[in-house]
Amino acid sequence: MFARHRLRPPELEPYGPGMRRLMVVSGTALALIAATGPTASGADATDPRPVTAVLESPALFDDDAGGNADGDDPAIWVNADQPARSLVIATVKDAGLRVYDLAGHERQAITPPPAPGPDDEAGRFNNVAILSDLKVAGQSVDVAVVTDRGHDHLRFYAIDAAAGLLVDITAPTVPFAFNTTQDEVNEQATAYGVAVFRGFDGKPYAAVTQRHRTTLGIFRILVDGQQVTYRRTDTQVFPQSFRLPSGETWSPCEEPGEDPQFEGLVVDPVTRVLYAAQEDVGFWRIHLVNGRFVGSGRIVERNKEFGVPATFDPETEECVFGPDPGFGGRIVSDVEGLTIYRTSLLGGVLLVSSQGDNTFYTYDRLTNRPLEHLAVVDGAATDGSQDCDGADVVRTPLPGFPNGLLVVHDGENTPDEIGADGEVRPNTNFKYLDAGVLLGG
Repeated sequence: MFARHRLRPPELEPYGPGMRRLMVVSGTALALIAATGPTASGADATDPRPVTAVLESPALFDDDAGGNADGDDPAIWVNADQPARSLVIATVKDAGLRVYDLAGHERQAITPPPAPGPDDEAGRFNNVAILSDLKVAGQSVDVAVVTDRGHDHLRFYAIDAAAGLLVDITAPTVPFAFNTTQDEVNEQATAYGVAVFRGFDGKPYAAVTQRHRTTLGIFRILVDGQQVTYRRTDTQVFPQSFRLPSGETWSPCEEPGEDPQFEGLVVDPVTRVLYAAQEDVGFWRIHLVNGRFVGSGRIVERNKEFGVPATFDPETEECVFGPDPGFGGRIVSDVEGLTIYRTSLLGGVLLVSSQGDNTFYTYDRLTNRPLEHLAVVDGAATDGSQDCDGADVVRTPLPGFPNGLLVVHDGENTPDEIGADGEVRPNTNFKYLDAGVLLGG
């Protein structure tokens, strides 16, 4: 049915640099990693350049009083006719989607679909991306494509430019993305991260990661009358273990039954290179041709913790780490959100979230040469960004953002708010920055 193949051993990019998750040394090598160039021990560790946000969205609270809203991933939709009416669309997991205007005000809340049965998982929206100019019922519409990790589905929301609202156009019979039965879906190894792109054939596709697995899939987005569905066109399984220059074999260890998953994705719309964040390993570049993966992919930069041995303590559900052999790069696990700020046909920067130390790294878009180290810090208008999951950027000048808009997730929003139980409420939101900060502006 669908193409499915494991990879031959990949190589590191020659220019690529080199704990929240658990890590262990394991016995089977699936990838050979050479500690050469900027990725080796002693890589650039300069202090990040501080930048500040212009404004922020309202606080989201992941508790019953807050509707269990947990911010994760933003996507920016630009209204080509009226830029001031552009929107930020963000996933909030169990609470679905939030839609914000350019002032950070909430315009719409969309709840995920319910569980199909009493013992099944309810909808849980994880990542979102914007697909432009999809022909639906004879009209060209922009669509928010969302991973529903609770149901192992992709969902589609047409953006009504006149109303500034989203309308669900998901076909009622969309297939599971990675699973075959509802019982498998309930185990939650489901659709997780997403990026959309048009192939060289002009057709729309989505690249999707699978939670708790090292699998990535490509899906052709299909219009069925006035609704949208999809079919999988390719699947690729990436390494779980890596052979180190020392000759040992290492793998990042997750909770029992979990593999080192991918989440953050972005596709360069010109080169059709997919950048994919394997959270506890590093981030990859993979070539795409239409609905297929081409080759095995390469790691651009591996995480700082790469190759560090550890043993899992089942009582504490934590790992006890051994000495660092120095095979890692600069990114502190997890590597998370990826986005591309385009300045010309091939110019611009790739932004990568280094979640473990609350910073970001930039790379030349074409060569992936390391550029800057940034941190979104407390400023006059907002607090900074910590524990960042998703990010998105557009270059279109927008009101208040003359160089374009950058939106990043803040996983530890302040000021703290105390709940009825006397405890600090889990608090997240999204920070809006002028995109010029990515170029030193």
